[in-house]
Amino acid sequence: MSVRVSAMRSWLKTLGVLRDRREQPNAGQPIATPARSPRRQPRRPASPAATLALDLAPDDPLAAYCLAASGVIEIDRLQLDSPTLRTWQAARMRLALPLVSQGELIGVITLGPRAGGEEYGADDLAALTTLATQVAPAVRVAQLAQEQQTQARERERLEHELDVARLIQQTLLPKAAPELPGWRLAAYYQPARAVGGDFYDFLALPDGRLGLVIGDVTDKGTPAALLMATTRSILRAAALGGATPGATLERTNDLLHHDIPPRMFVTCLYATLEPQTGLLRFANAGHNLPLWRHDGAVTPLRASGMPLGLMPGMRYEEQAVMLAADDSVLLYSDGLVEAHGVNRAMFGQPRLAALMAQSYADQALIEQALAQLAAFVGANWDQEDDVTLVTLRALCAPGGYADRSGFGVRISCEDDERAGALEDTAIEAVDAADAADPNESEPDEGDEGDEGDEGDEASRWRTLGEWTTPSHHGDERLAMAWVAQTFAPLALPSATLERLKTAVAEATMNAMEHGNQHDPARLVYLEALASPTAAAVRVGDEGAGVADRTPTTPNLAAKLAGEESPRGWGLFLIRQLVDEARIEIAHGRHTIRLVIARDAPAPASPTAQPQEARDVRHSS
Repeated sequence: MSVRVSAMRSWLKTLGVLRDRREQPNAGQPIATPARSPRRQPRRPASPAATLALDLAPDDPLAAYCLAASGVIEIDRLQLDSPTLRTWQAARMRLALPLVSQGELIGVITLGPRAGGEEYGADDLAALTTLATQVAPAVRVAQLAQEQQTQARERERLEHELDVARLIQQTLLPKAAPELPGWRLAAYYQPARAVGGDFYDFLALPDGRLGLVIGDVTDKGTPAALLMATTRSILRAAALGGATPGATLERTNDLLHHDIPPRMFVTCLYATLEPQTGLLRFANAGHNLPLWRHDGAVTPLRASGMPLGLMPGMRYEEQAVMLAADDSVLLYSDGLVEAHGVNRAMFGQPRLAALMAQSYADQALIEQALAQLAAFVGANWDQEDDVTLVTLRALCAPGGYADRSGFGVRISCEDDERAGALEDTAIEAVDAADAADPNESEPDEGDEGDEGDEGDEASRWRTLGEWTTPSHHGDERLAMAWVAQTFAPLALPSATLERLKTAVAEATMNAMEHGNQHDPARLVYLEALASPTAAAVRVGDEGAGVADRTPTTPNLAAKLAGEESPRGWGLFLIRQLVDEARIEIAHGRHTIRLVIARDAPAPASPTAQPQEARDVRHSS
């Protein structure tokens, strides 16, 4: 640490030992001091102390020499390789008075030639040595006082910055979780310091979806709060433009990369929920894996991606799940799972997943997690990182109603106490409708062109629900989950439901590939219907033109031998799985309608020749 070299003129004047030349009417005359003995008064230096201000580096040999010196140093006699010494000599300095306090060199007083040109005598040197002994403690006290003042100003500045950062954070974090019919959300946030780096957000998207965000900025305090505010603003702008979770994170990463401070980055998870269907799409930028509880099992939701701000041009994998009644999703930050207990072990994700599996949800899950954390870390825990939790739970079947069968029973599930009995009520309503006309049957195939029969048929069919999905590869699995969820009130036989789900998945893949050309901007439309004796699903796309394709039975032996293209299995499979597959073109959409009897028998052997199918347009 460098030592400040100064004339210390103000201190000498304060002590009354040395006056400024400008205050002396006769510069160059000795300073009168009280007599101490009958001896001759020593001559005082007439020239003022020099006003050089230099930094004396710790490795400068002059620093060690000054610390070891026992009195005044005559500069002209020194022979050291020292840049400071050369500066003194160039300024015609003659004497140096080291100021040493408690074994530390805290300064040096330098003096130039005397005004009358005389040399400094022994009495002068003795007086200066005494002066240095008296001045050094006073200078040290002044330095400490100055340091305290500087520290106090710095604390005030930091407190002001923290107040500003705290205000920014409090303004940007949600005041409360949104209220969504059929769903329940809860959140908890506790920073490790006055201002933390975690953040979460809820976005009301223009198309009715709900966006959920959780993130963690490296570092803490004001820099983290400012980066959090920047990330939130960029992500909101990208998300409100209607982009998918993956595209939203890609846009946020590219914009953030140019301005993010060195050695800082942001982990973030962004998900969108379709309240009417329960579809949850998500993408992850290096954040902790969310936990999904479904049918009593807890599963991490995985999607790969680099943290935001590290590298431009990153791509973020997008995944999706279909949430059913009583499903829960937990978003959290590493402040919880990486908290250390008294034995330095971490709280860990498995402990959190086991807690979630115990059917805790909403605020109860948060409270139980915090209680277990407190017991794990002990009473004297010094919180190492921010702790953030966000929970999402489906109170009943997505759509806000337990029964969407169209038979007149639409029971709101906003009242959580009734949610457990809703499904049974809906099934009873469907059974009652069936019993009202047990002889009613589906129209014969030959009657399809008869307007009267079509009108009677339409009056018997009821819509259970509608759902759309972009043409993303793999979303046929979501279509299967939606079918299972939507037809649950009908209590279809397990084999019948599996056949319908598989047929819908095949039809969805065809619509995505052949109708929409795998363009995510084009949607696949699904509509579920039911009559007293049958279940049906319409699968439509936005493709142009009608393919004139007459379905044929594939040559299984040739395909297995590799002699024919492996394509074309989809149509064959669909025909084997459902009782009816026919084309319906309406509102500019090409739709295949799949119908299956609610008590359908097992399908025929795949090798048997199927009956002539109606206009199934797409092939896999």
